[in-house]
Amino acid sequence: MAAAVSLAERGVQVTVLESAAVPGGRARRVESQGHALDNGQHILIGAYRALYELMRTVGVAVNAVLRLPLEVRYAGRFHLRRGAFGLAGALLTARGMPLAERLGAARFIARLRRTRFRLATDMSVSELLAQESQGARIAHYLWQPLCVSALNTPPALASANVFLAVLRDTLGAGGAASDLVLPRVDLSRLFPEPAADFVRAHGGELRLQSPVKDLGALRQSYDQVIVAVAPHQLKTLIADAPEYSYQPIYTCYLQYADSVRLPFPMLGLADGLVQWVFDRGTLLGEQGRLACVISAQGDHQQLSLDELAERCHRELVQANIVEEKPTWSRVIAEKRATITCSPGIKQRNALPSLPGVSFAGDYTDPEYPPTLEAAVRSGVRAASSVLELAR
Repeated sequence: MAAAVSLAERGVQVTVLESAAVPGGRARRVESQGHALDNGQHILIGAYRALYELMRTVGVAVNAVLRLPLEVRYAGRFHLRRGAFGLAGALLTARGMPLAERLGAARFIARLRRTRFRLATDMSVSELLAQESQGARIAHYLWQPLCVSALNTPPALASANVFLAVLRDTLGAGGAASDLVLPRVDLSRLFPEPAADFVRAHGGELRLQSPVKDLGALRQSYDQVIVAVAPHQLKTLIADAPEYSYQPIYTCYLQYADSVRLPFPMLGLADGLVQWVFDRGTLLGEQGRLACVISAQGDHQQLSLDELAERCHRELVQANIVEEKPTWSRVIAEKRATITCSPGIKQRNALPSLPGVSFAGDYTDPEYPPTLEAAVRSGVRAASSVLELAR
């Protein structure tokens, strides 16, 4: 959709072939047993410039998101908030952390600034944290959760350079770049549906439930083709497509009494399966509805969806967030939500060069992890490639 909007804005007539019933890929609204839910709970950050620019282009209202200064809260354990004195001040005043670890984290960021947040030789995030003597608590409550949230990959498997690119543009950039930006509308309304309306208004066409089986035939029918399928679908279109491994994301929605609320729209849970819990009442007006997120691989993959919902509820009880059982629950399992963002992944998995074909998708970005921003950047880049070839 980002590619289509970028081309339509420049007067190019585009046709979008979407295999699903709604556009948006893994950021869309789904219907589950009579409930309208997002297929995952996404966190945006202030540094997502490409996404926000296209949201403005297609007319998404400013109040479609809630923008907050960076704040990381765990239920009664750890609290970091970026204020007037920037990141250094936030680290030094963080609660629930020994002073030595806070000072060590500030020195760690200072060293990263000197190297421009880039390692000469990539390694895992776990290796980097050990090498930089990042203590157990600061790693447990800050660096490791940030890694899993941004890369959807366990720190032991995650690329340090990709992680550092995220830190550079958020914690290292200053100002509003590190803001938390949380959707206040469902994910389809956040961009894909306004984007579809924009494309149609500019003479383009969107064909839903239209999967592509033969890329060769498509190339004969259109001047240029942008392939924006999920990475595991590439093999159905391109014989020499690269091989990837994948990481899941599980989102568990639990409906409690309308009076149930979190003290902050997004709260961390660091000692069980659930990593973050979101207050959908505060964000979207879905009173009493909490969304628990479990990113990357782990023991939870061995549980049934019902067992996982029960486990999420127990962890909320243990954190003193709820007492009564939910009236209903739904678990949405994206088992191949993203590629495994491992060291060297950006260099190893080059996509083939095909005449008249460009590629888009969050996994194609040369630097960023598989996020909404990476997806939008890739679409804009693919559109630019099409325009260059058309000259």
